[in-house]
Amino acid sequence: MNLLIKGGRLISPVDNLDKEQDILIEKGLVKRIAKGIKGSKAKTIEAKGKIVSPGLIDMHTHLREPGREDKETIFTGARAAIRGGFTTIACMANTNPPLDSEQDMEFILSEAKNIGLIDILPIGAVTVEMKQKQLTEIAKLKKAGAVALSEDGYTILDSNFFRRAMEYANMYGLIIICHCEDEYLAKDGQVNEGYMSTLLGLKGIPNEAESIIVARDINLARIANARIHIAHVSTKESIDLIRQAKKEKLKITAETCPHYFLLSDDYLRNYNTNFKVNPPLRTKSDVEAVKEALADGTIDIISSDHAPHLESEKDLEFNKAPFGMIGLETSLAASFKLVEDKTLKIEELIVKMSTKAAEIFNLNAGRIKEGASANLSIINSMSPWQVKKDEFESKSSNSPFIGHEFNARVEAVISKGRVVMENYKII
Repeated sequence: MNLLIKGGRLISPVDNLDKEQDILIEKGLVKRIAKGIKGSKAKTIEAKGKIVSPGLIDMHTHLREPGREDKETIFTGARAAIRGGFTTIACMANTNPPLDSEQDMEFILSEAKNIGLIDILPIGAVTVEMKQKQLTEIAKLKKAGAVALSEDGYTILDSNFFRRAMEYANMYGLIIICHCEDEYLAKDGQVNEGYMSTLLGLKGIPNEAESIIVARDINLARIANARIHIAHVSTKESIDLIRQAKKEKLKITAETCPHYFLLSDDYLRNYNTNFKVNPPLRTKSDVEAVKEALADGTIDIISSDHAPHLESEKDLEFNKAPFGMIGLETSLAASFKLVEDKTLKIEELIVKMSTKAAEIFNLNAGRIKEGASANLSIINSMSPWQVKKDEFESKSSNSPFIGHEFNARVEAVISKGRVVMENYKII
């Protein structure tokens, strides 16, 4: 079916496109971009007053399949992604068992193809079974479709071993996504170390647990001449290190998540375990540092770190509940707060949530251009809504934003020319 999107504000930063125009889509591709396109035989979506962006991209999600399909599956994760406006997501390797073989890469891609909703890309483990004893067969992972490598959830503590991993990954054009946590400093920690950890009587995790490993990984990347991507940045100290590394022109990129620029550890006062995440929510000064880093380009992209857990797991004493929160369905809405408070312009937000991820991970996505695949998100920036627990598409509901009100919302999603969500409803 041909598709005509009428009158939206098209924003594709990489193409220097920001104007009200129509888009004609044929055979899954953007056929024409112009004003006043006539398409009597095409299904029409009216987008006047709305933003039409490249399909959003999230390169840091946990879909739990294989192993914990009770928390999330590739199918439910895809639906959650669509609800949030994403046409491409990548899933982390820390499933059970981990995604550490070419068969695992093929499984993820095959399941995504069978589901047929959006692109779901596998991230392979750096080490076999994520035990940090033996490198995976990186060449085979790349050939089978891995878009990156990561031990997310764990830090490879052997620096020489990790250096070699960087060098091998670099040989095959794969970037390593680094989980930066000194496990000894963070041991048994539950929340950010400081006033709130003392008030709550919970063991704290100092900022240095993150920044020490950020510093190490930057230095390893320097001597290995390798590309690395630093995950879920949460502290001012880490940001200062990344900013300096970029001044040195090292091959360093970084991400953060909405909870690190919207929420501080003040939200933990009532021991709500939906706010328990790793790295932990930090202080208000760290929140401001993250926002500044997004504005000046030190932090390249925004990801969700979507981490589903069962209600029965989260409904435990704080120190027994697992770390993690879901985020796919609220990521754009929460991040749009950066536009509303003038931290970012709308085109800069689109770069953070689509264009830059495509560039960093070498994806054929993140743009609106004639001849390109028609992956689009239609954003209504004036559609107030409240996050409700019973409306999640995810199998899990461990969101810190339940009850929060947002103004922006993705209204429709087009994936490879097919309408997969319209009027906020998945088709």
